[in-house]
Amino acid sequence: MDKIKSIAVTGKGGTGKTVVSTLLIRLLSKRFPGRVLAIDADSAMSLCYTTGLPVVKTVSQLRSELLGIQQARNELNNGPTKDLMRGILAHGDGFDMLTMGRPEEPGCFCACNELLRYGIDTLAEDYDFVIVDGEAGPEQLNRRVMKSVDCLLVMADMSARSLQTAKGIIDVANAGENSISVGMSGLVLNRVRADIPKEDLLKKTGLEVFGELPEDPEVNKFDREDRSLFDLPMDSACPQAVEKIVKKLIPEY
Repeated sequence: MDKIKSIAVTGKGGTGKTVVSTLLIRLLSKRFPGRVLAIDADSAMSLCYTTGLPVVKTVSQLRSELLGIQQARNELNNGPTKDLMRGILAHGDGFDMLTMGRPEEPGCFCACNELLRYGIDTLAEDYDFVIVDGEAGPEQLNRRVMKSVDCLLVMADMSARSLQTAKGIIDVANAGENSISVGMSGLVLNRVRADIPKEDLLKKTGLEVFGELPEDPEVNKFDREDRSLFDLPMDSACPQAVEKIVKKLIPEY
């Protein structure tokens, strides 16, 4: 297996992608402090809550300041691109975070996505690991925000619809459309219970499973109480399951 630097997490809404993204960030930043870049590419901006890291400025806000995408391109091409992007990073304990934010125009993500792509491309070279919490569904793959990903983790629960969505996302990634480059991709199953006949459902998708997360009352409790998952006990079920995935993907962990 080639060395994995970038890991993107996506999947149907509500399947736990931000939980997994947060735990990946937490585990890697503890093991490799200062070498992890987190990207919140979801307009819902959930990572600031699950990591407990306040966000001062987003990519969307930067774009607004640059007054239009053509002017933004010129500014980025002719000016200190990395300095602009570094200026809106939030700095956590062992990691930095870039947040896309919400679009300034309803339903229009084009300008934000383009600047986010610039941000990922210019900043990623300074880090050993990049974790992207993507938007639900295949949209950002189609928009080429995640144009080059070493490992794509697609979240799914054990419902047929969730698995169908996951298969669709992986099909888009594997097709290589729009010059998308994905090194490897697979499923991460969430809320797996012993009473679910998962093998029959999984055979229909034909997808590789990289890991399974059980129901974790601690995660549910933290979600209800709006607490950072960086405070979640590491001997809880979900962190243990995500750590197994990390060890599988990153031998040097």
